[in-house]
Amino acid sequence: MDRPVLQVEQLVRRFGEHTAVDKVSFTIRTGETYGLLGPNGAGKTTTISVIAGLLRADEGTVTLLGEPVTPARKSLIGLVPQDIALYPDLSAIENLQFFGSLQNLNGKALSARVAEVLDVVGLADRAKDRIETYSGGMKRRANIAVGLLHEPRLLILDEPTVGVDPQSRNSILEAVAELGGSGMAVLYTTHYMEEAERLCDRIGIIDQGRLIAEGSRDELVQGLGEKATVSFRVAGGREDIEAWRADLERLPEVNAVQDVESGLSVVAANGPGLIAPAVQFAQANRLEVTGVDVVQPDLEAVFLDLTGKALRD
Repeated sequence: MDRPVLQVEQLVRRFGEHTAVDKVSFTIRTGETYGLLGPNGAGKTTTISVIAGLLRADEGTVTLLGEPVTPARKSLIGLVPQDIALYPDLSAIENLQFFGSLQNLNGKALSARVAEVLDVVGLADRAKDRIETYSGGMKRRANIAVGLLHEPRLLILDEPTVGVDPQSRNSILEAVAELGGSGMAVLYTTHYMEEAERLCDRIGIIDQGRLIAEGSRDELVQGLGEKATVSFRVAGGREDIEAWRADLERLPEVNAVQDVESGLSVVAANGPGLIAPAVQFAQANRLEVTGVDVVQPDLEAVFLDLTGKALRD
């Protein structure tokens, strides 16, 4: 097989006595979209910052197309951060022309590339409008356009759809899907599990600085085995729900319990078989069960089982 575009091996990054990234290893190949998922504070942003050369690694290696990441080779990476990195009083074209000049693009080549990336992100019709007049979703699409300008081999997208409207979100997802289809390697982080399901060829789950699982969506779900997620809706006070939760967590077949609106979500080895004892425990804690849903294994259940948290926590 061809060599990976990105290869991360045994990456470690510490902040004082805290190890934010702990021996993380993964690869991304040409045309592959790799999702890096984890709860807040898991080490995603630190990992991305080391890959992009913004932070140094304490241990381990990061290589692009088989070579270490040096200042000269950073041009192989397009980084789209969570924060909008644009000049609000300039138009989209003016922003892109400026950032393109920093990548040594100029003249007709720059003009052609600006028009191309604006088309990719669906902003060609608003190209001459100032960024300050854009919606949040349009600003994020323009942010992605900047990351694409110099035709990087690896595009890093750090939660690119946070806070955007549904239309812009769909436009972003379509653009990312096209990039992978065109052969670009993409490293994608998100707090929306459905985005990972839709876009990512492979997914790495990181928690407390360690990569604890990796594979395709189907491989990860198969690893969950016969476990299912059971969501209970109840009527009662929060203290009673917490006591009920403690009872459920003591059951040997229960793998994880998560708060949801008006109740609890439980990952268990025998989901349907959990219902009767769970209802009994609820009644013992002065709770009325008003609804039950059994969901067969999916990526959200995998994440909850492995980390004990929902992705958006």
